[in-house]
Amino acid sequence: MPVQLNQADFDRCVNEAIDSIPDALVSLIDNCVVLVEDEPPPDEPDLLGLYDGVPLPERDSGYLGDVPDRIWIFRLPILRRCRTEAEVVDEIRITVVHEIAHYFGIEDDRLDELGYG
Repeated sequence: MPVQLNQADFDRCVNEAIDSIPDALVSLIDNCVVLVEDEPPPDEPDLLGLYDGVPLPERDSGYLGDVPDRIWIFRLPILRRCRTEAEVVDEIRITVVHEIAHYFGIEDDRLDELGYG
């Protein structure tokens, strides 16, 4: 049975996952927001997170950064996947790190090798 976790508690877990990232990395993040949505796009119902933007290594002098990059964390697929609140906290942390890694230009193959796939 999926874990029941209200929006406020889920948001708190996302914030704690972000806070657990070393300050040296967080200080490099610019013009990027993290958003929590209940469901992913209909064509990808099992997606846990999504990064949309221009990865840091691809930014050049033409990058104006008018629209912030976005990281979405999808609450309901994470809750459906987990059986305990501890699993939810761990899955949120993995998903947040995975999507922030995309911001830094790290591809899925490398994330899989690191255990964040």
